[in-house]
Amino acid sequence: MADLALTFGADLVVGPTGDLAIADGTVLTQQRVLRRLLTNPGGYIWQLTYGAGLAQFVGQPAAPAAMQAVARSQILQETAVANSPPPAIAASAENDGTVTLAIVYTDAAAQETSTLSFSV
Repeated sequence: MADLALTFGADLVVGPTGDLAIADGTVLTQQRVLRRLLTNPGGYIWQLTYGAGLAQFVGQPAAPAAMQAVARSQILQETAVANSPPPAIAASAENDGTVTLAIVYTDAAAQETSTLSFSV
């Protein structure tokens, strides 16, 4: 099922016909994973346990192991991500204090391997 194209922290996108852009397939799954990982627990009032809250690590000493564990526990709750094979999550601290997460998972609907990488 398609949804509005909306990357976490960005604006809605205008599609080629002037309407709001639609995301589906693997792009929609990536949007959902990113939204889940960056939403703070309690920030989604309809489901208070939703979200990994990775943004809570901003301004703190780099904690890649903790971020990796939180991301792993939440990504397995995303229905768009297949549980088998389990997602592979690597977290590495950069010299500037940010942590880069690289996630390899299988899209449950498409049964295709996808990669998502971002820094916090």
